[in-house]
Amino acid sequence: MKIALAQINVIIGDFEGNTAKIINYIKQAEQRGADMIVFPELATTGYPPRDFLEFKDFIDKAEESIEQIKNVTQNIAVVIGTPSVNPVIEGKDLYNSVVFLYQGQELYRQHKTLLPTYDIFDEARYFEEATHWQIVQFKGKNIALTVCEDLWNIGNENPLYTINPMEKLMPQQPDLIINVSASPFDYTHAKERIKVLRENVKQYGIPLIYVNHTGAQTDIIFDGGSLAIGANQKVFKELTYFVETMEIVDLEQLQSNQTNAEQAKDKIPLIHDALVLGIKDYFGKIGFKTAVLGLSGGLDSAVTTVLATEALGKDNVRVLLMPSQFSSDHSIKDAKDLAENLGIRYDIVPIQSVFDSYMEQLTPLFEGRGFDVTEENIQARIRGNLLMAISNKFGNILLNTSNKSEMSVGYGTLYGDLAGGLSVIADVYKTEVYDLAKYINRHKEIIPINTITKPPSAELRPGQKDSDSLPDYNILDSILYHYIEGQQGPKEIIALGYDKALVERILKMVNRNEFKRHQTAPVLRVSPKAFGMGRRMPIVAKYLE
Repeated sequence: MKIALAQINVIIGDFEGNTAKIINYIKQAEQRGADMIVFPELATTGYPPRDFLEFKDFIDKAEESIEQIKNVTQNIAVVIGTPSVNPVIEGKDLYNSVVFLYQGQELYRQHKTLLPTYDIFDEARYFEEATHWQIVQFKGKNIALTVCEDLWNIGNENPLYTINPMEKLMPQQPDLIINVSASPFDYTHAKERIKVLRENVKQYGIPLIYVNHTGAQTDIIFDGGSLAIGANQKVFKELTYFVETMEIVDLEQLQSNQTNAEQAKDKIPLIHDALVLGIKDYFGKIGFKTAVLGLSGGLDSAVTTVLATEALGKDNVRVLLMPSQFSSDHSIKDAKDLAENLGIRYDIVPIQSVFDSYMEQLTPLFEGRGFDVTEENIQARIRGNLLMAISNKFGNILLNTSNKSEMSVGYGTLYGDLAGGLSVIADVYKTEVYDLAKYINRHKEIIPINTITKPPSAELRPGQKDSDSLPDYNILDSILYHYIEGQQGPKEIIALGYDKALVERILKMVNRNEFKRHQTAPVLRVSPKAFGMGRRMPIVAKYLE
């Protein structure tokens, strides 16, 4: 039996486009001799559809898609994820289902059992869990159909669920597991995913076909990495990451395979590719083409500019250099050099005269008070207004350049440098931004070396450095990681050897700046715990006070 793995990039709610793409891949697979093609979880709707699932019309259109797909299954079976209506009055109105189609008929519809409600997931809000499990027989093989999380309750010392769907299916003696998935990217997840899938293969002694989405859906990025794993736990096929593609697996070859085709999964290259795809799909799926951002000569704006140029092309990225009286000559030169290296348009718009106008109006109101963060924030907001003026006038979407370290501790100005339609690197710590810059320069110098080596500074007052307000980024990022990704409290972090006063200061900064993060643009998720849907913290709270 030949099985096609179709990891596709769909748009949430684009039923016409999604269905056309699915049918096109079905025809390609049939022409290449496949007996079956497998698509991801909720492939008809896109994932996550969230509250669109509460619209009857949305569900009706998904079912219409299934009816259209049936018409092209005369000679090839199709396994595809889609929502289903729950006919029982009790419980949620929907199931998250995988459908098996063949010869114009629906042979079986298996509902998802394990509904994740952690991090970005909120499936129990919409779906009822399965209570019936049945294998599908096709061309002499017994097939166990599962949906994403259904395979994630194995080999866990602290299981999230009280049931294991595969244990319900094993008495029916399946020969093959098929898992349709919507497994979001983070830089740890690909390795963890293969480990979990291998544990299933080891436990049940049968091969596994796993098909994932690729592409970005606002802040959530799907990396693909679809898999075929033999009963001997060796990876026979691992599809390219961050690319829409289809590969065909011969089941006989899968069962006899003795080599391991697992790909490398290095953190920084993965983050780089994920961010480029995140920008590209955010613009492409909404219908935007051009971006604008402020290029300061600093590291964060430099890395964001390179990523945007890779995603959108040099003709679709425009930058403003907005020096003030506090900007250093080398920062202006670094910004110009980067723009010229990339071949993108840049304009120099000095802000000193605008700042002086603000101060002329405010000086009588500020009488007796010295220069402080107020004047610093005014500069940031002037720059934000100039960038938004370009955005409004020319239709460029403003990209935010704040990193995760700054976003965590509130080292940014609302309606100033925190403005934007998309936060590109706000899930990337400053130390990781340095690693990204070095990766970008791996073949030649694109980002000027001075941008990477000079002490980071917002340049909002004479001689300012980030270290005036923040601890060394190596220390800061480590503490932030333990608190945000590790979800460790102050006592646990201090016990690791960090200074008590520093830990308490940093954690209070994180909590007190929650209100800023609630007002910023969507953050492209690349870590196990990003700001946004996956981290829901109260603004008003007393923890750590």
